[in-house]
Amino acid sequence: MKLSIAQLDVRRGDPEYNLDSIRRAAEAASAEESDLLCLPEMATTGFDWDKNRAFLSDAEQHHDELSRIAQNHKVALCGSFLERSDSGMPRNTLFYFNKEGEVLAKYSKIHLFSLFNEDQHVEAGNKFVVADIEHGRAGFAVCYDLRFPELFRKNTDLGAQIQILPAAFPHPRLDHWRTLVRARAIENQCYFIAVNQSGVEGHGEGVGSTHYFGHSMVVDPWGEVLVEAGEESEFLTLNLDLDRVSETRSKMSVLKDRRLDLC
Repeated sequence: MKLSIAQLDVRRGDPEYNLDSIRRAAEAASAEESDLLCLPEMATTGFDWDKNRAFLSDAEQHHDELSRIAQNHKVALCGSFLERSDSGMPRNTLFYFNKEGEVLAKYSKIHLFSLFNEDQHVEAGNKFVVADIEHGRAGFAVCYDLRFPELFRKNTDLGAQIQILPAAFPHPRLDHWRTLVRARAIENQCYFIAVNQSGVEGHGEGVGSTHYFGHSMVVDPWGEVLVEAGEESEFLTLNLDLDRVSETRSKMSVLKDRRLDLC
């Protein structure tokens, strides 16, 4: 499986700018003949609770454009985006568009970041989601979910060989990010694709700004970091050998040796 990741500077409240960044990333992924392009969290709108409510009426239009981007460039597309829930509330939802532009899977963020008041503005999801993608089976999560290992273990129990996490992790939590991404890969013996935002979102370096540290990572089932971006926007491509998942699980039988009778 050939994977591209686009670590983007997402401009708060500027969907057209962000969609243009995604188009350029999809063009680059297509040139690399990648099967899948992974994007960060809230990749079309960024985080602005008041503006995002206003953008709810445009959310489906943004999803349609993302579908066209995937279809036009013949590359599957995965990231999290603003979505209107059935109740009319905003949701932070991961979409997986296949190469034909069809929505293959959707996962709404379960764990909302209360420190950022996300729980006061966003409706939480309530379902684990695992889906068969082009070359394997993937489980999905978003950003703060990274701190809740039971979600990824559930995805693994549902057959996930790959876990995909779009994120917007800011300074000063880089050490947590690096540690948790590797831990989730090691304990579930899976590939872990973690794509973070980069740059400063908001009002420059002043009050109200958030400085994302980037460092998007892909970790293999043994815990080896295959690629890690820096702090600036970056585009990376690599190949994943999904046979390595079964090989790792056969050599180190952690999942088989669990005491499920006590859990």
